[in-house]
Amino acid sequence: MLPMRFASKKPGSVAPPSSLIYIEPDLTLKNFIVKHETGVPPLVVGDDLTGKTMVVVGANTGIGLAAAKLFASMKASRVIMACRNEEKGTKAVAGVEEATGTKSAELWLVDLGKFSSIVEFCDRWEKEGGRLDILIMNAGIAVWGTWDILEGWESTLQINHLGTSLFSLLLLPRLQEMARESLEQTRLVFVGSDTHYFVTINEYLRNSPSILRTLNDKEKASLTCQTMVSAPGQDQRYPISKLLNLLFSRSLAARLGPSSQHPSIEHEGRRIELHERTSEQGAYQLMWAALGPTNPSDNDHIRGAYVVDNEITEPSDFVISKEGHEVQERIRNETIEILRGVAPKISEIVDQSLRA
Repeated sequence: MLPMRFASKKPGSVAPPSSLIYIEPDLTLKNFIVKHETGVPPLVVGDDLTGKTMVVVGANTGIGLAAAKLFASMKASRVIMACRNEEKGTKAVAGVEEATGTKSAELWLVDLGKFSSIVEFCDRWEKEGGRLDILIMNAGIAVWGTWDILEGWESTLQINHLGTSLFSLLLLPRLQEMARESLEQTRLVFVGSDTHYFVTINEYLRNSPSILRTLNDKEKASLTCQTMVSAPGQDQRYPISKLLNLLFSRSLAARLGPSSQHPSIEHEGRRIELHERTSEQGAYQLMWAALGPTNPSDNDHIRGAYVVDNEITEPSDFVISKEGHEVQERIRNETIEILRGVAPKISEIVDQSLRA
């Protein structure tokens, strides 16, 4: 394990408002060349996590598993490893225990491809989960060639966007409650991909009655993908889903009050083969989004930010454009309307936890 430095919170200090974080794991070609030469930035974040509870969704492999190990090694009292497969999840928990010598890891099952599974997980959390300090949304899929439908939605849309959004919204009140009670920062971290730089929501989609339902139509989605990017015919469902994540998280951050959560965006190495980074090195970048920066005055800047290799970075031109902002609001409204239909609690959460 690489060396880590921690900065303790000053005695008597009041924690800044909680932050919500979105993480982008892949590099553009130009940045890849630079990062390939310069390597992974050193991790300089937080103090130990004694008494705190972390939830890592998608924790049985890759950077999710590596992050769980890091949280456990930092003395987190509970590290909830939310996994779809019980056998793989059980093995992952054992791996965390063996690597860290701790017993803080717990397996909780959830399948982001099933709305009912997400609701059951969050209902269970209401009853027995207790405190929640950091939520890492790491689970996701990338498919090519096939078109699978899960509960009425194409699998990438279902898991990467709708399932992820539902899970984070249902647990958002717990993060807000913890921030108010402890006066310490709580965070929601979305792991994404900077493949979002290579796609946009084009005019065809923007003129459609529903962006998400158009993307869910196989015939219409194939038409939009051919005009969305410079490489016609490529399957753009994964980068589009990551763009949707980013837009939704930015909209969420803009509506959270001063004692709640704000999405910030970190870039860490999901494309391990391309970056020549290990899962652990990728997880170090995730740790910065979840726990950094070390200077409390910087926390105001990280709220709602896009973070790449331990620093705040500007997202794509489309995201920050006038059209991007308009699409952001549409994605928020469409997503919430869909989720209201599968989880009635969403209406209450939107009314009580998010500003209009």
